[in-house]
Amino acid sequence: MESTVAQKLDAIYNLQLIDSRLDSILKVRGALPEEVQDLEDEIAGYETRLEKFQNDIAGFEEDIKRYKENIKESEKLIKKYQDQQMNVRNNREYDAITKELELQDLEIQVAKKKIAEAGVKIEQKKTDLDALDLVMKDRQKDLDQKKNELDTIIAESEAEESKLLADREKAGKKVEERLIKSYNKIRANAKNGLAVVMVKRGACGGCFNTVPPQRQADIREKKKLIVCEHCGRILAGVEDEIEEDTTKAKRRTAKA
Repeated sequence: MESTVAQKLDAIYNLQLIDSRLDSILKVRGALPEEVQDLEDEIAGYETRLEKFQNDIAGFEEDIKRYKENIKESEKLIKKYQDQQMNVRNNREYDAITKELELQDLEIQVAKKKIAEAGVKIEQKKTDLDALDLVMKDRQKDLDQKKNELDTIIAESEAEESKLLADREKAGKKVEERLIKSYNKIRANAKNGLAVVMVKRGACGGCFNTVPPQRQADIREKKKLIVCEHCGRILAGVEDEIEEDTTKAKRRTAKA
């Protein structure tokens, strides 16, 4: 059955009331969810850098291991060439072996230099790693603290939030898809999250601009969807100023 305009307005206004309550729950959490997410992202970045430092250190250690193996190999060759040098038959063989000895000695010197350089790099990486580790532990403490604060706040409103979310799902099914899309679009652009408001004291409950009397009369009839000409919010109805009228009546009685 096709819903009347009044039923559509009641359904979308009910959805707004639920969303406003959910907004107030989220507002209590403030910036904590974003702060927690930022800290988690920051720590994840530190972990990536720590892993890179560790991989760099492991790479330098592998280089040192390889250079040491090269030194051992050169020392074996030197021993071999020295033994051969004792049994040379002419100067040409002696000179050739001498060059090989010099070459292997140079290889050893280069390897030792590379080992020293890699050692310096390892120490620097370890210093950087230790400094980064301290920073990460400090940020982890901040994260744990903020997560505890957030968990406490969430726990306090968890039951109410779950009920509201269930109510919202039911309420949403009572609103036609086209109207839901408009509602969500208006909510996204509204600073206070209000897409559906009442006319209060002759003004829009969202932007507080005056709503003309004739337009208020149209809104009361609920025969068509009317939006605020200033902010575009859906005007669900007009609140009667009973309380204000009562106050004025009391003042008049007192003066009399």
